[in-house]
Amino acid sequence: MSDINSIPSPDNPEEALAAVVALRLMAERLERNAVKQAIAQGWSWSQVAEALGVTKQAAHKRHAAYISKNNANRQGDR
Repeated sequence: MSDINSIPSPDNPEEALAAVVALRLMAERLERNAVKQAIAQGWSWSQVAEALGVTKQAAHKRHAAYISKNNANRQGDR
């Protein structure tokens, strides 16, 4: 399901709902990685929040732990 034309019709709920789950997972992964890169490139949490259309607190709450955990894992590999 890499293209919008391959999304199943809502007339087939089983396939459509499976597609919804897959799209959510892809969107979450994209958001997580984009935020990680934005922070790594020096963006502030306010900039990230504005780009996502959420508050600074919401962006930080959702992503800060992942970024901190990811940085700790990377430092442990050295």
